[in-house]
Amino acid sequence: MAAISAALVKELRDRTGLGMMECKKALVEAQGDIETAIEEMRKSGQAKAAKKAGRIAAEGVVAVKVADNGSFGVLVEVNSETDFAARDDNFLGYVQKVVAAAFDRKEADVAVLMEGELEEARLALVQKIGENIGVRRIAIVEGGVIGSYVHGNNRIAVLTRLEGGTAELAREVSMHVAAINPQVVNKEDMSAELVEKEKEIFKGQAEQEEQASGKVKPDNIKEKILEGRIGKFLAESSLVEQPFVKDPDTTVGALVKKADATVISFVRFEVGEGIEKEVVDFAAEVRAQAGL
Repeated sequence: MAAISAALVKELRDRTGLGMMECKKALVEAQGDIETAIEEMRKSGQAKAAKKAGRIAAEGVVAVKVADNGSFGVLVEVNSETDFAARDDNFLGYVQKVVAAAFDRKEADVAVLMEGELEEARLALVQKIGENIGVRRIAIVEGGVIGSYVHGNNRIAVLTRLEGGTAELAREVSMHVAAINPQVVNKEDMSAELVEKEKEIFKGQAEQEEQASGKVKPDNIKEKILEGRIGKFLAESSLVEQPFVKDPDTTVGALVKKADATVISFVRFEVGEGIEKEVVDFAAEVRAQAGL
């Protein structure tokens, strides 16, 4: 077999984005056939991806896409292992492919969406950047007037659906949701289970306050205090009752009502929320590798 030329190595490198020595080795093993080399590299990439799949990916970005008429929107979270990889142009390009595919197909099921080309592209990206990459979740919002907001570092994104109003108003509400993180739209939407849990917490706090002060309040006073604390909790957690982040003298509910609109729903994604991140002791890791 003729020697592997530098031009052939460069072509394979350009097509795969992998290192020069890795490309040369693949070409040697494929006896100079670049297509065979790419196929074997893809197989290798799948093997590498499987090894990396168990590693925690809690960094990444969130992204949105909304129809021009504001009637439909999609929100996705794609994770990487490090923030450095999440800023990589190849990673960000892949995220846009995922958003576009979910938007075009109106598909919120990650497993269904990832069948075929998107999964092949993910495996190739894992091989290229050397980290576990995963599409974590997708949300689709449809109907009414939809507005979106993405925080500058692509770590928080929101879709808000209004009945009435404008896409710009929905965007303003989305910005508020990104900043304040309400739990529900209206206090009536709060689950009874969560309300009961908060009541138990407030009761425990009241008991500690009584013990510290040595003063025991009558039961009817205790009940009124508890009702007041629960009311405050619900108001602080409910979107429409929160002071609007850009104008604290106006609640979000009053803001949208002034525009003859109503908040129907919102979806807020924050990168890595709910993922238990692995705490790595790098000094211990180095000592272990060195056999110390």
